[in-house]
Amino acid sequence: MVRIAVIGLGNISIRHRRNIRQLYPSACIYGMSASGHLPGETVSDCDFLVSSIEELVKYQVDFAIIASPATSHAAHAIPLIRAGIPVLIEKPVAASVDDCNAISEASKQHNTPVAVAYCLRYLSSASVVKNLLGTQTIGRLYNALVEVGQYLPDWRPGKDFRNSVSARAELGGGVLLELSHEFDYIQWLLGPLIVEHAMLRSSIELGLSVEDVADVVVTSTSGAVVSIHLDFLQRKAHRKSRFIGSDGTLEWDLVQNSVTLISAEGIEVIYCEPDWDKNQMYLNMITDFVAHIHQAENRIIDIDFATRTVELIEKIKADALVR
Repeated sequence: MVRIAVIGLGNISIRHRRNIRQLYPSACIYGMSASGHLPGETVSDCDFLVSSIEELVKYQVDFAIIASPATSHAAHAIPLIRAGIPVLIEKPVAASVDDCNAISEASKQHNTPVAVAYCLRYLSSASVVKNLLGTQTIGRLYNALVEVGQYLPDWRPGKDFRNSVSARAELGGGVLLELSHEFDYIQWLLGPLIVEHAMLRSSIELGLSVEDVADVVVTSTSGAVVSIHLDFLQRKAHRKSRFIGSDGTLEWDLVQNSVTLISAEGIEVIYCEPDWDKNQMYLNMITDFVAHIHQAENRIIDIDFATRTVELIEKIKADALVR
C-alpha cells in the first residue's frame, strides 16, 4: 500500500490530500498539523492523523508534501530527508536562504529526492511562453512587465486575513514570499536576475505589519529590464506578463491561460484555454514529482533553483526602500 503524508492543515493541504486521493485511490493518507497538535474536527481525505514527524518516519511513508508555513519547512523537511523520505515542499522552499541551504545539504548528503511546488510552471500556457522566448519569436528582449494582484481578504473566506500566514512575518508572510511565483517563473524564462531598485509598502487599507505592495526593477544577464509589481489589494485577481522585443511583444495572461503575439503583421492569439481546470497544475506537479522519485523524465523545480528565488527576495528586502 502506498503511504503519503501531507504536513499542514491549511487550504493548500486540503487540495493536496484531495488530489492524492484522486491520483492514488488506495493510498493511505497521513495528515499532520504544522504545530503537531491534533485537531478536534474531522480532516478531509485523511486516513490517519499524527502529531510528529517521527511518527511519519516510523510509518515509512513513501513521500510527503510539506504544506506548513515557510518558516517551518526546514524543521519539517529535514528529518524526513534524513530518513530517505522524498519531499515536495510548497513554495517558497523556505523563508530564509540559511534554511534553504540546510534542506539542500540534507538532500545531497542523504541522496533523497526534493522538489519545490511552484505550480504555475505546470500551467499549460507556461510552456508556450517558454518556447516562444527561447526561439526568439519576438527578437531581442528589451523589457518585461510582470504584475500580480489579488485582494487578501478574499483568499480564505470565513477567516480573518490578519491572522493568516500571508499576513504574519513570523510565518513567512508578505507579498514577496507569498507571491514568489513571479520570481520563480521569470528566472525560469529569462535566467538569473540582478536587483536594481525596489520599494516595499504596507497599505492603510489592510493595515498589515508585512509588505502588501512591492515594486521591483531587475535586469537579466542579457540586459533586459524587468519591472515586477506584486500586491494584496486588487479586488479582481490579476496575473499578467508582457515581454517587449525588437520584433514584437508577447502578452501572457495567467488567469485567462492565454498567450498573444503582437507584431507588425497584427495581433495573433497563439494559445488560449480559459476554461482549463487549474487543479490540473497541481495534479501534474504531483505526478511529475513521483516521476522524479522513480528517476523518470520530469521537469521538477529543484532545491537549488528554488533557493535562487529566496536569495533574490532577501536581496530585494535588503536593498528596498520601505514606505
